Amino acid sequence: MFERFTTAARDTVTGAVAEARRAGAATVTEEHLLMALLAQGALDPLGVDRAAVAAGLARARRRGGMSRADEEALAGLGIDLARILSRVEETHGEGALAAATPRRRTLGGRHVPFAPGSKRVLEQSLRIAVGRGDRHIAAPHLLLALLSRPGTVSEVLADHGVTYAAAESGLAAA
Repeated sequence: MFERFTTAARDTVTGAVAEARRAGAATVTEEHLLMALLAQGALDPLGVDRAAVAAGLARARRRGGMSRADEEALAGLGIDLARILSRVEETHGEGALAAATPRRRTLGGRHVPFAPGSKRVLEQSLRIAVGRGDRHIAAPHLLLALLSRPGTVSEVLADHGVTYAAAESGLAAA
């Protein structure tokens, strides 16, 4: 499949691996793919504020990766996630839930595997390219694949006006 990736798409994938290494993460996640797209400027045609998106991702990590939909579902059961987060951070320090993700101390040049979700993004980018009649998978296909999956990444992007439809029309115009 990678033979169909454009140089920019390959740079995104290698950038995501670098992001995962820099963060000390055990796997390459969808968030790392988004951070690599941001670093490349792939979302610039959509008027996305890189710092604001990075801050939104940091807030989501602070919640332990729970989406607002998760938070609303818990609230429906009478569980106040913000209160629980506050209590956990009082006891264990700010970002205590974010630190619960598996990490490696040093990754050096070792292989960092892709998490199941990020693998699905890569597979979905191929489907999107084929569905659009494109011969190659480019960075915009990766963005559309990220947006097609529910979860924290698409939620943070939607907070900044980047939906699947907006990205599709904005990238087509660029």
